[in-house]
Amino acid sequence: MRFILFCFLSLSFVGFSQHKVADLKVQGNKKLKSSFVKKIAFIKPGVALDSSVIEEDIRLLKRLPSIAHAYYQVFPAEEENTYNVFYNIEENFTIIPSANVYTTNDDEFAYRLGLYEFNLFGQNITFGGFYQKDIYDSYAINFRAPFLFSRKLGLAVNFQNLTTQEPVFFDGTTADYRYNNESFEVLGLYQFNFTNRVEFGVNFFTEDYEYKSGATNPNVPRELIVDKMLYKLIYEYNNLNYDYQYVEGFRSIFNFQYVHSSNDRMLPDFLIGWNDFQYFKRFGKRGNWASRLRLGIATNDDTPFAPFAVDNNLNIRGVGNLIDRGTGAIVLNTEYRYTLYEKGWFALQGNAFIDAGSWRNPGGDLSDFADSQNFRVYPGLGLRFIHKKIFNAIFRIDYGIGITPDATQGLVFGIGQYF
Repeated sequence: MRFILFCFLSLSFVGFSQHKVADLKVQGNKKLKSSFVKKIAFIKPGVALDSSVIEEDIRLLKRLPSIAHAYYQVFPAEEENTYNVFYNIEENFTIIPSANVYTTNDDEFAYRLGLYEFNLFGQNITFGGFYQKDIYDSYAINFRAPFLFSRKLGLAVNFQNLTTQEPVFFDGTTADYRYNNESFEVLGLYQFNFTNRVEFGVNFFTEDYEYKSGATNPNVPRELIVDKMLYKLIYEYNNLNYDYQYVEGFRSIFNFQYVHSSNDRMLPDFLIGWNDFQYFKRFGKRGNWASRLRLGIATNDDTPFAPFAVDNNLNIRGVGNLIDRGTGAIVLNTEYRYTLYEKGWFALQGNAFIDAGSWRNPGGDLSDFADSQNFRVYPGLGLRFIHKKIFNAIFRIDYGIGITPDATQGLVFGIGQYF
């Protein structure tokens, strides 16, 4: 052990510059293929032994859904100045059910149930789908393989048939429509380096609006079916570091879309873009502060079918199921997570949060963001029941209480952290 410790100290001081990798060995994995780990690792036989490269590999592995924790060891090989690198893997259980349930004090109730495999064929491929009941039935099937072709290049394919009851706002009144969105999407996934990646592709979809109840207007159709094509670009900067349920670092996700409509008169073409800024900070051994700021803007058409939604399960906990729409959004979610109890594979986490946001009215001005009627603030409390060895096995319960005018309150249940 002293010799191994001496090697580590020596290698740290010289940065591994004059040493070579004899072999990369993967230990502890059962379902995850060793060949997959070697494919995505920067450390290869024959390259210079560099501690910074090894640590980057370990950070990448710890981000994967199939891995709960990873660490490395370095031992001398038979040939002089060569070393064997061992990547030790603690696997996650990756066949995971998903569930989201949300209610308000208006007795609204909706849920989504799903089942996903996050390590299909031991290649870190995600495949699965969900069923949703939100007055109407919906379902989706998703396939995502970020390393399908190489360490940098992958593919995602998604199909969705989503049906909900949507409020449509016009002339200071509201109507309820049955809304259906049937879509097929193909995305290319490319990772430039450890922190930067892009997704790019196209989505073909059909929107179907059918009037159910509420106000009417001759200029607002009671039935509308429109075929659309959506071009999508996502850029992500990710410098997060994971240690089981704790997260630290900064992440930025930019999403830009151009939507072309076959009915430009009723649902015109539009541009939409938003950026999520996420920041996580550890406090002591048990505390974790987490924040997400979303800034979004879209073509400012005066339409009742505006793209940004105010919704329980998306941005403001306790606000209700899709209560408003806008052509711009500013939303801040911030919470302090504290581990109340932890033993072995289980952890119980409490959190105190504040969700706040404002929206620009369709056809409105940027000053709408400062309008008190568009501003909502919902503080609340929650609990997280965490299984540390099952990917995303975090059952969350949050209760949000509105403190702005005409506010609601309600529970939001789900799998995984809210953000």
